[in-house]
Amino acid sequence: MLEDPLRLFDEGSSKVDDGGTLKDFIMQSTHVLSFKSFDKLGEISSSLQLVNVNDYGAQGDGKSDDTQAFKKAWEVACSSEGAVFVVAQKNYLLKPITFSGPCKSNIQVRIYGSLEASDKASDYSEDRAHWLMFDSVQKLSVKGGGSIDGNGNIWWQNSCKRNQNLPCKKAPTALTFYKCKDLTVEDLTIKNGQQMHVSFQNSENVLVSGLTVTAPEDSPNTDGIHITNTQNIQIQNTVTGTGDDCISIESGSMNVQVTNITCGPGHGISIGSLGSQESKDFVSGVMVNGAKFSGTTNGVRIKTWQGGSGSANNIKFQNIEMEKVTNPIIIDQNYCDQATPCKQQQSAVQIRNVLYENIRGTSASEVGVQFDCSEKFPCEGIVLQNIELQHESGGGAMASCNNVQLSYTGDVNPQCP
Repeated sequence: MLEDPLRLFDEGSSKVDDGGTLKDFIMQSTHVLSFKSFDKLGEISSSLQLVNVNDYGAQGDGKSDDTQAFKKAWEVACSSEGAVFVVAQKNYLLKPITFSGPCKSNIQVRIYGSLEASDKASDYSEDRAHWLMFDSVQKLSVKGGGSIDGNGNIWWQNSCKRNQNLPCKKAPTALTFYKCKDLTVEDLTIKNGQQMHVSFQNSENVLVSGLTVTAPEDSPNTDGIHITNTQNIQIQNTVTGTGDDCISIESGSMNVQVTNITCGPGHGISIGSLGSQESKDFVSGVMVNGAKFSGTTNGVRIKTWQGGSGSANNIKFQNIEMEKVTNPIIIDQNYCDQATPCKQQQSAVQIRNVLYENIRGTSASEVGVQFDCSEKFPCEGIVLQNIELQHESGGGAMASCNNVQLSYTGDVNPQCP
């Protein structure tokens, strides 16, 4: 088990003041997660069994259904004493498929070609929520420089977000990792997700690096990277531009480290939404260090529904560049994503101990810093350090602050009235 690298605060402390607590908060160093390394491509051990999907009947012509060939090849790889599952430089058409574990030993998946999703809704009759899924696989490495194409256009056309006369239905997540441990996902392009692109669920010890995630700006609900109930995950050197959150972090996620990422178009990085349908949700130990947002509808956002409970705490947003971003810094404890207005409620998810440090650039909205917190459960221990946000027209941006316990250090513009 990895040490907790993002234990930024004393869990018992509910406030950050201008004395030692604030200083300790800002100066707290964050250790880099260390992950077990997998064999590099050029160093594949001769003892590993090479399992090529072509040897099990895959055509790779972009027209033939290669799902059964992939299933057969996976069964062989999973039952081997260590295997390399090879997807050659061809175009493979696949229906929904689950690569199930646990496996006998380490698995290295090398995707050199392209995987393309079937766009027939009838192919997803048994499970509309997933296309490609790795379930309960330990010590898994997925890389290779290839592409994963969700072929999502038909799903977007039939989304209630595109046509309000249609009922809202689930669409598949392109690539899901569920209950995986000691996982590496590197150097892939994931595009045109039917809904979310890549989802990490109930997983532990995850390294994500060098991903390019793309979909049209108007594609609905196409989150780039989604994290839920996952601990010890590092995301680095990724480029994400979709129709929804570049990265979304939901309940049960702890020790999330995001470094050197580019985001846009999309909805920015979101912690939440939390507390929907009166749920009790927890997120802690999140650090975003080194990011560029361009033209996104939000920058760094924490969003919670009224009526929920739990907490989002120990969060750092550092060294971030904003370019024509709407809502560059935002906490919204009154989030309401529904057709009718949300009722006022007496409970809320507590937001505590959040540092915004070295964030600069331009805001597309007049309000560059917005803290809309709960009257009953105000935001506590919010720190702004070295912030410089201008309106894209050249004037100063404004700040709007409700029910927030706030501290400044260094030069901060804008500041709350």
